[in-house]
Amino acid sequence: MNQEQMDKVAGGSGFVAALDQSGGSTPKALALYGVPESAYDTDAEMFDLMHEFRARLITSPGFDGDRILAAILFEQTMDRDIAGTPAPTYLWERERVVPFVKVDEGLAGEGDGVRLMKPFTKLDGLLERAQARQVFGTKMRSFIARADPGGIAAVLDQQFGYAGQILDAGVVPILEPEVDIESPEKAEAEGLLAAGIADRLSSVPDGRQVMLKLSIPTQDDLYLDLIRHPKVLRVVALSGGYTRAEAVTRLARNHLLIASFSRAFTEGLERGQSDEEFDRILDGSIAEIYAASTT
Repeated sequence: MNQEQMDKVAGGSGFVAALDQSGGSTPKALALYGVPESAYDTDAEMFDLMHEFRARLITSPGFDGDRILAAILFEQTMDRDIAGTPAPTYLWERERVVPFVKVDEGLAGEGDGVRLMKPFTKLDGLLERAQARQVFGTKMRSFIARADPGGIAAVLDQQFGYAGQILDAGVVPILEPEVDIESPEKAEAEGLLAAGIADRLSSVPDGRQVMLKLSIPTQDDLYLDLIRHPKVLRVVALSGGYTRAEAVTRLARNHLLIASFSRAFTEGLERGQSDEEFDRILDGSIAEIYAASTT
């Protein structure tokens, strides 16, 4: 494990860029970027367009390690090049941005108010490729719609189970049990989630740490104890469908919680923009999210 990357993620000032839209979410991400589904006929063409977008983001002047600690990549992005260099290598060596990769294979159907992750079928091979490409960590997402104690327990048992396997491979896992921001039971679900995470952190071996990616809580500073827990490297927050303006306002009220935004991060960017306009809007987004992540 790269100690310089570990130190940056643990104590650096900034936020995590989430660039890990996968097959199911790519069409929506491209549509927001101004690329309709009629612009491509195959998945390969769709992913080529998405990689073009990600490469444009990563090579933009404002995207660097001064304000961005890390970036979460889709598996295909990890395996591709940017400006002739493997994407993870470009991120770290050129930008000083720590690379992570999404490892889950999507969500199963809803039951007990949650959606578990589909069983992992290729984790060992993906972890081997990630290490070969000098990727520091992983991310995996579940979804919580209701404050069902049994459902939330099942989500956390699955997340911590895979986290153990990832830690054994020498990689740092981000656990993402997302709570639906539209849920009428959001605050209650977050309380159950915080308690469940705290209970399970004892299962993390001594000397190892996990990261957490959580919805911005209804109760400000709800996750401070988790942020300060010795077995938690960092806690980051997803935007979850909030606009960037609302996401940064909510985030700024939560001390030591930093962003890992996706839609809110790329809000306002379009393929048809000139490089000057694209770079200006992205730089403004980075500035807003950085400010909210340093409270």
